[in-house]
Amino acid sequence: MVASQRPERRLRLQLVAARGPRDWSGTPRHLVWKPNRYSKVDSLHCPQQLASTIVCVRPARMGRFQEYQVVGRKLPTEKDANPKLYRMRIFAPNDVVAKSRFWYYLRQLRKAKKASGEIVGLNVIHEKKPLKVKNFGIWLRYDSRSGTHNMYKEFRELSRVDAAQACYQDMASRHRARFRSIQILRIAEIEKVADVRRPNIKQILVPKLRFPLPHRVVKYRSKFLATRPSTFY
Repeated sequence: MVASQRPERRLRLQLVAARGPRDWSGTPRHLVWKPNRYSKVDSLHCPQQLASTIVCVRPARMGRFQEYQVVGRKLPTEKDANPKLYRMRIFAPNDVVAKSRFWYYLRQLRKAKKASGEIVGLNVIHEKKPLKVKNFGIWLRYDSRSGTHNMYKEFRELSRVDAAQACYQDMASRHRARFRSIQILRIAEIEKVADVRRPNIKQILVPKLRFPLPHRVVKYRSKFLATRPSTFY
């Protein structure tokens, strides 16, 4: 068929993988539909409907985590008209990942699948006091190359989300554990100083804490000097 009879065939799209800002969790590539130099996107060479569909498709970024409360259940049947509800608090970058993790864990715990279940509620849990520094204890389970391990860690952050994100970063750096292999069982705020276990958090809780000043900038009175002053000593 002649190209002039089918003007939309003259439009050759090129799928470009444009990298967005990468973070510790490995931000996925954004898929962008971008016309190349042979493309002509206008009302003369392309139908209006086709021209309107050529847009940049950018999925949800896998950046900062949020805490989601996901409530789901099995679908009602004749045997069980009112199925039992299951609630989970999941840390995920977006609601799509939160739903996926919910069905992943529910399938292992209660043999309920997404095909035979439904999501009843999904909402974001916000921190009550986001400007107060708190100590958090995290109980987690992760899969390594040798097996499954339980672990307890402590972090000093402003919110539960920041503590979870710091936990994922710490597990990735120390144990090469990915997001998919880490299961956070519980996060609790440590209110009493006596309950803190880890020495890296204990050293900050000392009253009247003072820090050394190893790099002092010497301030000379004279405005002009013959030699450049050195601040390393």
